[in-house]
This record gives sequence, C-alpha cells and structure tokens, in this order.
Amino acid sequence: MRVTLTIALSGLLATAPAAYAASLDVQVEIPKLNVAEYHRPYVAVWIEDATQKSAANLSVWYQQTANAEGHGTKWLPDLRQWWRKSGRELQMPVDGVTGPTRPVGRHTLSFADNQAPLRDLPPGQYALVVEAVREVGGRELLKIPFTWPARAAQDGRAEGASELGSVALSIKP
Repeated sequence: MRVTLTIALSGLLATAPAAYAASLDVQVEIPKLNVAEYHRPYVAVWIEDATQKSAANLSVWYQQTANAEGHGTKWLPDLRQWWRKSGRELQMPVDGVTGPTRPVGRHTLSFADNQAPLRDLPPGQYALVVEAVREVGGRELLKIPFTWPARAAQDGRAEGASELGSVALSIKP
C-alpha cells in the first residue's frame, strides 16, 4: 500500500507544475462603428521587446478567403508596424497565430508560459502591441508595457479612439 501511495503521489506532483503555469490573457474589443461602409478590421497582436523588436506573434486576424478584390493576404502590409517588424518574414497562414477577422465585440486570447510563443520568451521588459486597420476606415495602434516572467499579477489597459475599443492585458504568475 505504501508503494502504491508513493507512486500515486509522485505522479500527482509531476503534473502539478502544468496546472500552475503562468498565463497571459489579452482582451481586444472591436467597437461598433456607425459608418456607411463597414468592413471588419485586420488586427495583429504581438509582443515587442525593450528595443521595440518583435519578440512573439500572438495573433493575426485577416480575411482568409479570396474575393473580387484579391486574396486577403494582399492587405496584410496595411498593418504597417506589425508588417515591418515581423509580418513580411512570415509564410501565411501561421498555425496557432492566424485566423479570420472578428466581428464587433470583445475577444479573448489566452497563452500559457509553458507553451509557444511564451515558452521561449526571455526575461525582460516588453510591450503588448495591438494594431488594427480597416478598409475605408482608419488605423490604430495601442501598447501596454509588462515584465516577463511575472513575479506578481500584472494588469494593463489601453483605450482605442477609433478602430479599437478597450484592450486589456492580464498576467498571472
């Protein structure tokens, strides 16, 4: 019985760190706009290091099907900052990163520190960057600074003025 209990407890302890992995949660709000011609925005969410170089791509939302105007990737360079820092080097689509444009509302992205892309993120000062651009619309970029890895809970928020609503960052150690 002692052997069985010891084996059971060691198995439980071996899986415990995964249950307590640090998390990084991002909430991006796409606001409802009262405009004559509305198109869903292209949105890029990434992490920049202290030198403003791209450290990790978290998510890119774009039109993924062909239409009369051409394939959706044609317009990715309109996400200017993201495109210059990492987008032009990527072969689209990127598994686990790219996805279709999102409708009006709040959208949550969650990442664990023991999984890509956070697993390989070295300790340091970073900024969460969210950029949005919309056809027949504007462009907006928001940044929220944070420290990685988190020693304590961190929360940050930025408010958009046109293409983005509220963007919130929550990190739990």
